[in-house]
Amino acid sequence: MNQSELYVSLDIGSSSIKVLIGEMNDDSLHVIGVGNVKSNGIRKGTIVDIDATVQSIKKAISEAERMIGMAIHEIVLGIPANLANIQNVKGVVAVNREDREITDGDLERVIESAQVMSIPPERELINIAPKQFIVDHLEEIKDPRGMIGTRLELDGIMMTTSKTILHNVLRCVEKAGLQIREIYLQPLAAGHFALTEDEKNHGTAYIDIGGGSTTIAIFSEGHLINTSVIPVGGEHITKDLSIVLKTPTEQAEMIKLKYGHAFYDDASDDELFEVPVIGADMKEQYSQRYIAEIIGVRLEELFELVLEEFYRMGLQDLPGGVVITGGVSKLDGIGQLARHILQTRVRLYTPDYIGVREPQYTTAVGLIRYAYKEDLFYGKIGNSQALAQMASSEAVSIPKKQKQTVQNSTNDNKESAMSKAKKFFDKFFE
Repeated sequence: MNQSELYVSLDIGSSSIKVLIGEMNDDSLHVIGVGNVKSNGIRKGTIVDIDATVQSIKKAISEAERMIGMAIHEIVLGIPANLANIQNVKGVVAVNREDREITDGDLERVIESAQVMSIPPERELINIAPKQFIVDHLEEIKDPRGMIGTRLELDGIMMTTSKTILHNVLRCVEKAGLQIREIYLQPLAAGHFALTEDEKNHGTAYIDIGGGSTTIAIFSEGHLINTSVIPVGGEHITKDLSIVLKTPTEQAEMIKLKYGHAFYDDASDDELFEVPVIGADMKEQYSQRYIAEIIGVRLEELFELVLEEFYRMGLQDLPGGVVITGGVSKLDGIGQLARHILQTRVRLYTPDYIGVREPQYTTAVGLIRYAYKEDLFYGKIGNSQALAQMASSEAVSIPKKQKQTVQNSTNDNKESAMSKAKKFFDKFFE
């Protein structure tokens, strides 16, 4: 494949909102635009102020637009794992064609049949991810199209979330003037590419330590099987430093990023740095080892909470170990501390793309790559509407999204079954 495809991802986090514009070509990502602004109106991964969140989204979008001189038209949206639920589903359909060849239409129908199970009124569907297809009792088929059979089955996982959480995010996106291309659970998209194939198959915990919360996602046999969110993150470390050092929050954040160390034994006790004191025209001197003790106590608490979640999930072992990402994972010594507390193999993950070689961009990168993977599978490459020419220095006004199904006799451009499953989102933008 030589055709490139443009994607824009939106990662709404507690401490910052990231917008990434990427060009995908032959499974290679080239980042051409980035927007990253401090988020307002979000606490512990949950939107608490719609208007403040909308303004933050607009600022991040504007930053990315200025880098490329084009207006952002539609985005791939990540939904946080707060109150997310994952369950196994099964779909079964008969192959109707006379020649019994399985087509795109059969794929759509079997995915739709997996959605017939009732969802509680307070929850909404986000994704259905196929685990395997079964053709006439032949299992472990990744793509049944082109095969001959009379009965097509799907084993998959259904991801749902709180209707309140989802609707608040959708409302913010709508008020920011954006259209949605696809919606994915954040750890599903990010973990799929942060983990190696062996890690996903053997059983691994993907841990994203953000500003206001920490997301845990468990992968096994190649699929996401469980998620959990702990309301502790980097902002708590900053607050601890601010209180103990008696310094402004902004200064505490700078100290954390510049001098912070998570593992007390490896921190330096030689070099001293000055810290301004709130309400006094003076500065105090501290060593890296001193603040490492403050940071270490909070992170120890976090990793102990992670262990409690492992126990609650019934995990007996994690052969693939733990993979840690997110903004806080930049702290020196965090890998050593995690190994000490979790007593397992720990690997730190950072995206390796020019312009986004920071662990805080893992989710934004994962959303683009996951959307591209699904578009390849469902034959949607070439239908990108991610960007539009700007009429002036300001972003143009974009009309509301109108979904279209492109059909022809060969069904090459048939609408994605996942997109079809998400049509119910349209009503929130009418």
